[in-house]
Amino acid sequence: MATVVSLGIHIVDVLGRPVTRIPDGQNVDILEEIRVTVAGTAAGTSVDLAKLGAQVIAMGAIGQDELGNFIVSTMERYGIDTSHLVRKPGVQTSATMLPIRPNGERPALHVPGANAELTLEDIDLDVIAQADVLHVGGTSLMPKFDGEPTVQVLRHAKEQGVTTTFDLVAIDRPDLLDLIEPCLPYIDYFMPGLDEARMMCKRQDRREVIDFFLDRGAGHVVFKMGDQGSVIASRELGEIRLPAFKAPVVDSTGCGDAYCAGFIVGLTLGWDLERAGRLGTAAAGLVITGLGSDAGIVNLEETIRFMETAETLPMQ
Repeated sequence: MATVVSLGIHIVDVLGRPVTRIPDGQNVDILEEIRVTVAGTAAGTSVDLAKLGAQVIAMGAIGQDELGNFIVSTMERYGIDTSHLVRKPGVQTSATMLPIRPNGERPALHVPGANAELTLEDIDLDVIAQADVLHVGGTSLMPKFDGEPTVQVLRHAKEQGVTTTFDLVAIDRPDLLDLIEPCLPYIDYFMPGLDEARMMCKRQDRREVIDFFLDRGAGHVVFKMGDQGSVIASRELGEIRLPAFKAPVVDSTGCGDAYCAGFIVGLTLGWDLERAGRLGTAAAGLVITGLGSDAGIVNLEETIRFMETAETLPMQ
């Protein structure tokens, strides 16, 4: 199986469901379920990649605390190489509290923590050069790594013949596109949500959004669109629309990360882009059935079975 370096944000999520309100004063509401998971556009993707059979090397920053220990021990249980996670003194591991609404929506309360301390010097470029895929996840939450340092790492990967995939956390800030645009010529598969891409480029028509990022150098765009599925596009192949699969919605946390993981594994198996996208869709469809970004996915065989048998939702 291929080797994937998953570089970027590493977060501990504390999730509870179903949350319909925040109790007044010091009152208590009773929930059905509370979980603690490894999450984030790098770490959550790493766990899903490992479940789907990839050899995964995690790169990022965590604290010298119990939350950091939880990330390491959990990832190692899935067979992920954590030796390139840098422990940062004096700062906590990034964490998020997620009160999950009955419809699966997930408002978030977030501490940036150690992710904000990741620097170019923390990255082992030699390890990246030996990988099959570099997945970068979390731009906008890594201020010391975002921008030019990210460009340097992506450029290095491309020079070494490594396939590059890229996801982000699209916070509505005026300089977000300034961080992303210089990276695009070194990204083979640019993989945000369509709504995130729209926010960055200030366009609404899907075709115009696709052209915007292809014109600026992305090899392919892979836009996730929730219950409307996804779209994969490039200059050579045009546009591929893929529907979402029907699945009971519990929590949408980590669905985008799961899509990235499934798509990457499909690529490394030598599948065409449509089939790789379908595997990404299946991975996301499984994750949405449980609480937390690590829910639903068991292994590659079970995910393929779901991909081949599940009903699809209509596309508009």
